[in-house]
Amino acid sequence: MSSHPRAADAAPRPAAGLRPAGRPSPRWIGVLIAVTAGAAVVGLLTKQWCRLNGWATPGVHVHMCYSDFAQLFPTRGLSDGYFPFYTPLPEEQWMEYPALLAVIAGVSSWLVPSTGTLAERTVTYFDVNAAGVVLCWMAVVVATAFTARGRSKDALLVAVAPGIILTSMLNWDLWAVMLAALALWAWSEDRPVLSGLLLGLGAAMKLYPLFFFGALLVLALRTGRWRGFLGALAAGAAAWLAVNVPFMLTAFDQWSRFYTFSGDREVSFSSMWLAFTWTGLSGSAFSVISNGLFALCCVGVAYLGLSSRHRPRLAQLCLLIVAAFLLLGKVYSPQFVMWLIPLVVLATPRRKQFWIWQAAEVFHWAGVWMESARITSGGEFGGTWVTVWYASGIVLHMATLIGICVAVIRDIRDPERDPVRRSALEQGVEPLAPGVAEDPNAGVFTGAADRFLLPPVGHGLQPTR
Repeated sequence: MSSHPRAADAAPRPAAGLRPAGRPSPRWIGVLIAVTAGAAVVGLLTKQWCRLNGWATPGVHVHMCYSDFAQLFPTRGLSDGYFPFYTPLPEEQWMEYPALLAVIAGVSSWLVPSTGTLAERTVTYFDVNAAGVVLCWMAVVVATAFTARGRSKDALLVAVAPGIILTSMLNWDLWAVMLAALALWAWSEDRPVLSGLLLGLGAAMKLYPLFFFGALLVLALRTGRWRGFLGALAAGAAAWLAVNVPFMLTAFDQWSRFYTFSGDREVSFSSMWLAFTWTGLSGSAFSVISNGLFALCCVGVAYLGLSSRHRPRLAQLCLLIVAAFLLLGKVYSPQFVMWLIPLVVLATPRRKQFWIWQAAEVFHWAGVWMESARITSGGEFGGTWVTVWYASGIVLHMATLIGICVAVIRDIRDPERDPVRRSALEQGVEPLAPGVAEDPNAGVFTGAADRFLLPPVGHGLQPTR
């Protein structure tokens, strides 16, 4: 028997009655989709100058309408009918993205007519992919509404978030965000295999959904409920392999470009490591340092999850892991904010803090393009004030994200202050302890007893038996 002072849920509880029953009505889902469509129109308007005038530098940066859709269509063989990882191409035309994203980029090119000028066809390619990411955006909003259950109105934040409006059409990230959001919804509905399959596909699109398995591992270790986790992990591995193995066997060099490029690339785009480039370290050296610190953060998140008085919520752990990866990474592309938005809404739906963070991200987003315009214009555009703006944006976006992480950590350590748990209690959910409701998205962990806990700092280590 453990003497751990925080092992409050010593006996299993029935799953019934622990979760908020509230689900978004069809009418509310229609409202969310309509609002998202309106926000998408605003996002398209921010790209309109480039759609009309082309994506040449420095104008593409001055008018803040850059898009990888338009950049990669003529430079990666897509405009010539070549398919990524399938067609032999010169190395400079290889796609530096994971396999499933490259497939989406290639399939999108099939929808572009072969007639017309390159400029016209590039606009069509942009429009096709813009339509695709808007559909993904709508799916993210709906999935977040269902996952939030009794707080489905919080999904409105995902529908109107400036971070998505401004960056949704920059790259294909919303495809991965959609798969991750659907995976959280599937997990909350006790469908771990489907959740794992979606996470595996998400990791084949962008790396970050892979980190969700780390959060699930912590919860499985704490509860001793391994079957759901292992089923999800097996499904995720199978999905990832099904997408990647064919390209690994037929075009390994092109397929591996993403991994070698990520490891070797120099520090770039709003990374904290820009402050240390004076050391002369190579990109691969910064990768070792960055990955090492990220691993330490993951250990810290795991310890937090295994030593807190009550089991943390899944969204909280996922957010902390993904945020650590972005804060410590060698690059923070403007669209990476989309990875975080649904997680922030599910983990800590504090609207004031959310809007302060989004304001900082908008300031940072604009600073990125002003600095890019200064560089690509050979210094003719802007001056020192642009670089100061850019540097200030990096500091602000990091500071506000760290503030969100601090709020989540406090909620884990003091769950009575967690707005999601408070809302669940107000809906009549049976408390795990006075003032503490079950995670409404716990899935197969719902009602589980703590089987393995680590003591807080200063106590001896011993598992619960």
